[in-house]
Amino acid sequence: MTRKSLFDTVRNMLGRGLRQSEVDRLDAALDGVGADSSQDSVPCVPSCRVSAAGIQLIKAFEGCARLRPDGLYEAYPDPGTGGAPWTIGWGATGPDIKPGTVWTKEQCDARLEADVARHAQDVVQAIGDAVTTQGQFDALVSFHFNTGAIHRATLTKLHRSGDSSAAEQEFARWKFAGGRVLKGLVRRRREEARLYRS
Repeated sequence: MTRKSLFDTVRNMLGRGLRQSEVDRLDAALDGVGADSSQDSVPCVPSCRVSAAGIQLIKAFEGCARLRPDGLYEAYPDPGTGGAPWTIGWGATGPDIKPGTVWTKEQCDARLEADVARHAQDVVQAIGDAVTTQGQFDALVSFHFNTGAIHRATLTKLHRSGDSSAAEQEFARWKFAGGRVLKGLVRRRREEARLYRS
């Protein structure tokens, strides 16, 4: 039985959805049961979806930035380059975002949902049928969301080969923007590596 089907069974038994605290307690219990085995590691996470922990990590480092006094969010330049790529909301970039772009909070949230789903699909394609835990999947999506490098990173090759220890070490290498080390990237890679090994 997969973790998702177990959670669905519990929801059906209770006749309601699960609170986040309940999900966290069930996750911890299941992690404890499989601590010495690989039964929680499956070829691509069953749902191929980012968990609440993964979303929380992305939100913590992206932030919903540049809130104006009128309650709207405006685009801002990349901290590494001082220009492109321009970013808005929860780290959204692309050809539709440039100086002067303004969004509502709802637009920022909707774009985050779409961007996370798109990056998760990229990760699914990049890792193929490699054995992957939920924590590893979430960390890889956060990494790709920030770098766009899931298809070319050595980290991905190491993960696919099953060398998770070496893959975990690779996160720390991705700390540069505009040719210099950024403290925010150092912190983010440290948290991604922690989530990857969880």
